[in-house]
Amino acid sequence: LDEALTSFTNSDFRNWLDHIGISTYVGSSKRVYPKEGIKPIEVLNVMLKSLKEKGVVFKYGHTFSNWDAANNPIINDKAIQADYTIFSLGGASWKVTGSDGNWRDTFTNKGIKTKMFQASNCGYQIDWEPDFIKKHEGTPLKNIAITCNTTVQKGEAVITTFGLEGNAIYGLSPQIRAQLDAQAKATVCIDFKPSLSLESITSKIKSSGFKNTTQILKKELKLSSAQIDLFKTYLSKESYLNTTSLAEHIKKFPLDIINTATIDEAISTVGGIDLQAVTSHFELKEMPTQFCIGEMLDWDAPTGGYLLQASASIGVFVATYINEKED
Repeated sequence: LDEALTSFTNSDFRNWLDHIGISTYVGSSKRVYPKEGIKPIEVLNVMLKSLKEKGVVFKYGHTFSNWDAANNPIINDKAIQADYTIFSLGGASWKVTGSDGNWRDTFTNKGIKTKMFQASNCGYQIDWEPDFIKKHEGTPLKNIAITCNTTVQKGEAVITTFGLEGNAIYGLSPQIRAQLDAQAKATVCIDFKPSLSLESITSKIKSSGFKNTTQILKKELKLSSAQIDLFKTYLSKESYLNTTSLAEHIKKFPLDIINTATIDEAISTVGGIDLQAVTSHFELKEMPTQFCIGEMLDWDAPTGGYLLQASASIGVFVATYINEKED
């Protein structure tokens, strides 16, 4: 993806949006958003208007099913003769949008190498203690850092009946999937105070004027009730009352993940067209003049605009390549 991303950067994307009438700004998270007051549907409508003015024709309710003997795409049971075909059929999540991944079998049967779809940027299942989840379902864990293997993701996560959701865990999807595939279980560790060192936390606990451990955690370390109850639920009484052990668990609290959310509940998927099946310009090696772009390719990115940026970059990259060939 490197060449595509550097050929059409996030700055280029912002400049294009501004050119068609959508002003943007960079938020505190460093992500790009439309200016306040601009709704998503407005962004879409402005994009469509810009494209239609350039002569692009949209056909709704049309379904690709296969190719004819001359490798022309068959759409609504009719073969369409085309100089180039660019497929952007999406992944397999959120079937309600039409992105169901059913196309994978058609490509596989054509001899194109594909991979099974897997959920990414999704909730992860944790077998919570019943009393804990009954009390804290829906509670956010804010300003935390979660580690899987050696990868660290800062942000927040929400405690759900199913497990955990949120940007602090979505970004660890590749590492969690790898562990689940290898051993049917993944372990992540939560740092509840990423801004403080282990030594600083230990010192705050030892020097506190409060005698009660719960009060120390609440008043000195500003931990939430849900965070404190995690320690009370999953640590032994001895570990909870031991300063060294408690401090270590505040910095590194392990949780076992036993599964991902279903594909249809995931924000995105990995799998689809194997990257080895396309050239450096995303042209199918087995079918020249046929291109695959966007999330139907087997690549992964954390949610938060990265998927959108990469899809746009690939689209521009392929369009530029075709234009240069035609010239």
